[in-house]
Amino acid sequence: MMWYLFLIFGFLSGLIGGMGMGGGTLLIPLLTIFMGINQIIAQGFNLIAFLPMSLVAIYIHIKNGLIKSDYLIAVIVSGIVFAIVGSILANLISKDVLRILFGVFLIVLSLFQFFEMFKK
Repeated sequence: MMWYLFLIFGFLSGLIGGMGMGGGTLLIPLLTIFMGINQIIAQGFNLIAFLPMSLVAIYIHIKNGLIKSDYLIAVIVSGIVFAIVGSILANLISKDVLRILFGVFLIVLSLFQFFEMFKK
């Protein structure tokens, strides 16, 4: 396959993820649209790619004193629980419905980011 596209898409999603938006918002559409990968598989790729990116982000945030340990356990536990629930739901929903829901999510996120830009 075209390994260089995977490299470029990984670079772009890492760059966006490093800026705080979340690399999956870019990586999943790139993999599904340009590489023809099933969305569930693309989401799995995103989860695997997320691990090293998040470790780097955690290191930098700890180094800069940006981690509030008061809320850490609540965020970790709720993140794990809802990741499990989300993955179960993603496997129960049809591919077409999942694609539409993800598209709606991206549109809403884009609108939120767009209007947030004008608040500052």
